[in-house]
Amino acid sequence: MDRCCDVIMKRVYETADIGSLVRIKRVELGMTQSQLADVTGKGTRFISDLENGKPTMQISKVLDTLHVLGFDVVISARGEAT
Repeated sequence: MDRCCDVIMKRVYETADIGSLVRIKRVELGMTQSQLADVTGKGTRFISDLENGKPTMQISKVLDTLHVLGFDVVISARGEAT
């Protein structure tokens, strides 16, 4: 798998794809799940569930966590160049 920061754009097909990117980035930053939870204002359980691809995560919390980690979320229609 590509390292998180080497990826310019990553297609996401399922929640596990997001979780994997979050885990890679957190580890690259040298953070524990507990430290990321503190920085984002979320619980450690939330971070664990997110990294494990739990499909019922609250989207606003996921987006907030991605923002804190430095990710931009871009949605485009299939077939459109981004």
